Amino acid sequence: MAGSSLHMLFTKLSLVLSLLWSANFGLWHEPSSSSSRLGIYPPTCKRIECPSYDVIEVGDGYEIRSYNSSAWMSTSPIQDISIVEATRTGFLQLFNYIQGKNKYGEKIEMTGPVITEVSPSDGPFCESSFTVSFYVPKENQANPPPAEGLHVQRWKQTYAAVRQFSGFVTDSNVGEEAAALEASLAGTTWATAIQKSHDADATSVYTVAQYNSPFEFDHRVNEIWMLFDNLT
Repeated sequence: MAGSSLHMLFTKLSLVLSLLWSANFGLWHEPSSSSSRLGIYPPTCKRIECPSYDVIEVGDGYEIRSYNSSAWMSTSPIQDISIVEATRTGFLQLFNYIQGKNKYGEKIEMTGPVITEVSPSDGPFCESSFTVSFYVPKENQANPPPAEGLHVQRWKQTYAAVRQFSGFVTDSNVGEEAAALEASLAGTTWATAIQKSHDADATSVYTVAQYNSPFEFDHRVNEIWMLFDNLT
């Protein structure tokens, strides 16, 4: 029991350090691959709980997944010009939450990935809006402890177009990877489904999923998600 507790504490601290590392040393990263990587199961999900999904299609530069209904604990929108800084800010709120800073004083197991929904700004020097979320473990899904400044998002069955990329997430590579995913989907029924699921003003919204600790320099797995509600 003691060994298991120490392992979970190490995992939690690793994820905290990962985001701090990215914020402070963003230039020191493994370059993202020039083409999408598909079908790599994130190593973190062999150690901690991650949401399950079914793969519907593997295309040229993308993967289509189906996620079952689930609950996510989310921050309020964070205004910033940097996804690295915004994710760090949001994750520290969520880390305090799982350490017991919630209405029930309950400690909650760490899960993966940490996701950041990005609503891009209209210009390169304008603030974007970021919402950082934590997948609620199965044992807490029915009744996640409430907490000030956080809210529960309840997903219905949700579909995602996914692009994987390596290295550390930085302010420079996320936009490139999101654009590459959008380009790979162009002309497909999935692009139409994504467009139908978003308001006209929010078609550029995407989500960044981060899995790894900073101590894993090889075989890093990050993902861009474009979420949609229906297959048609």
